[in-house]
Amino acid sequence: MPHRSNAAVPARLAASAILAAAAAAANAEDGADILSIDHYVRHESTLPAARGETVQLYVRERVRSGVVARTADFTGRVALFVHGAGTPAEVAFDVPYEGYSWMAYLAAAGFDVFSMDVTGYGRSTRPSVMNDPCNAAPEQRAALAGGDCEPSYPHDLGNIASDWDDIGAVVDYVRALRGVDSVALLGWSLGGPRAGGFAAGNPEKVSRLVLLAPAYDRGRAGQAPDPLPAQGHAMTTQSHADFIANWDRQAGCADQYDPRAAASVWSEMLASDPVGATWGPGVRRAPRTTVWGWNRAMAERTRTPMLIVQGIHDAQVTPDRALALYEDLGSPSKVYLDVGCASHNLMWERNRELLFRASLEWLQQGTVDGAQTGMLRKGYE
Repeated sequence: MPHRSNAAVPARLAASAILAAAAAAANAEDGADILSIDHYVRHESTLPAARGETVQLYVRERVRSGVVARTADFTGRVALFVHGAGTPAEVAFDVPYEGYSWMAYLAAAGFDVFSMDVTGYGRSTRPSVMNDPCNAAPEQRAALAGGDCEPSYPHDLGNIASDWDDIGAVVDYVRALRGVDSVALLGWSLGGPRAGGFAAGNPEKVSRLVLLAPAYDRGRAGQAPDPLPAQGHAMTTQSHADFIANWDRQAGCADQYDPRAAASVWSEMLASDPVGATWGPGVRRAPRTTVWGWNRAMAERTRTPMLIVQGIHDAQVTPDRALALYEDLGSPSKVYLDVGCASHNLMWERNRELLFRASLEWLQQGTVDGAQTGMLRKGYE
């Protein structure tokens, strides 16, 4: 899965400035504070709608100032989050509601934690076709465009190979920045095929995997469709009403999520998409992605240690799909964690710390509750 990026020089320049700032903060507060640092990785796109153009991939870093200032060897301490089909990574994994940032949780434990948006999401470059509401899903166009209209780009905008190339550019940027051979990848939903597929093709660059609600399909086609880009529509949109309705249909127990946390997530969602925020009631836009690979054959070849976490009430990626991945996975080190009172949005719910703690132990030791392999259940008390 080749990629091209000219990020190595900016990485070195950024590193010296960040280290100087972090050293000052560490001396002032003994390194206990968690920094938030923005990076933009320049990359030559392989997306059909932007092929050959230089795009910028947004990367957020969360790290304790003492860690980045004083650590000589980051081996085993670098993690990169990869988002799913709709929500940008910095919104999904770094919610600014107290106790809800998965990134900050790992950073507090001493990890240097990054998240990335692939092309078309969040603060990364968005191809111009996303600025046309007529390129939304057919059922969404009229409300957003003020009437029926024909799409100017009647194809899926995203595809999994371009996503793998974007991930490769960021992985190489982070490896150069921190001087490590490999990083841990954490993915949610469509972040499963994104992170898991990248790891399958680049095992030497990925140390461990944590996948929440992985969108696995053992029978998925192994090759790209012909022609590519596939016929379809460029993007999907989601309103606040859609966001809450989708979550509520997966609420299987009382007080499964805090409405105040949900409000914080939605506020960050709109902040990440200032154009979508002006459409209709305010929406978030996301590319529609053509996916292939990451099927039974690819899972069987995968040897990277993997933690799979699945909420029992998930109606978007149902538990049987995550179980199929566990069964098919070729890695001798694999754990399946079944979490009760949890939906597709587990990292924003009351049982989120079960996920956070399990992911930390997995990244630190390659175990959950001391087990290197097997199936566990939590959150059913």
